[in-house]
Amino acid sequence: MWVMQINVSQQLRSSIGSIRDYEVNEIIDVTDDGNSSLVQGKVSLMRTDRGILVKGVLDTEVELTCSRCLSLFHCPLALALEEEYFPTTDVVSGAPLPLPEEFGSFTIDERHELNLTEAIRQCALLAIPMKPLCREDCAGLCPHCGHNLNRGACNCLPLEADPRWSGLNRLNKEKGTQ
Repeated sequence: MWVMQINVSQQLRSSIGSIRDYEVNEIIDVTDDGNSSLVQGKVSLMRTDRGILVKGVLDTEVELTCSRCLSLFHCPLALALEEEYFPTTDVVSGAPLPLPEEFGSFTIDERHELNLTEAIRQCALLAIPMKPLCREDCAGLCPHCGHNLNRGACNCLPLEADPRWSGLNRLNKEKGTQ
């Protein structure tokens, strides 16, 4: 069984370039909103000269609100994970190591355990579309009554055209008759 915490003490003792593969099949709250999602896929951990490089392709699904019709829907996400983790404690001597200079770097704790949860969460947040749509042809909401137009037409009367657009409307009609 795979857990989000991986003990990498043996791999930190291995030569640079050594690789270990892991299956991911965990439930994680990727959007930090209290709703957990199943995250599945594979990750490879490779020993580098500075720590452990994690690469993988993961799939998950999150519940989002459509930006047009405001309905909740499930949005599939494909995550391409690639992060380097740096040890905080020397695996042989147990002496503390200096933290990496890069802000926001991921670290391996003093028990030599690597936690993928935050890296997966951050990757998922970046994969969520800025303007999520329940479907490409989402009709949205009626601007007057708020009816979801994906469920059919509303009972609102058609709007009278703004007279400032009359020239453009006339051109559209002429173009349609040719």
